[in-house]
Amino acid sequence: MGFKLLGRDPSAILYGVQAVLAALVSFGVFGLTADSAAWVLTITSGVFALITAVVTRPVAVSLVTGAIKTMLTGAVAFGLPLTEAQMGAGISALTIVLGLLLYGNVSPKETAITRA
Repeated sequence: MGFKLLGRDPSAILYGVQAVLAALVSFGVFGLTADSAAWVLTITSGVFALITAVVTRPVAVSLVTGAIKTMLTGAVAFGLPLTEAQMGAGISALTIVLGLLLYGNVSPKETAITRA
């Protein structure tokens, strides 16, 4: 059985968040615009991707870094003062650290390429 968040599949919750944001934008509630809703959804999608990546076994470094990259992109669009170079350096450092931490817990799968 898959991972549940609040008794639901995380994607079902994300779809609910999307629906609520669409309604809020269409009625102009809280001054939300289509752009701000898109960035909120980008960050929310990154958070749910990170949750899914963390609970998946074995942990895949690419899933974690992809989720964090998505959240950073949304945060920068909202005004987080980072340049593209700083984001790239941070993601690279995260990939290296996670790779070192997880190195002892993963092993390559035997394929036709690894047997050659």
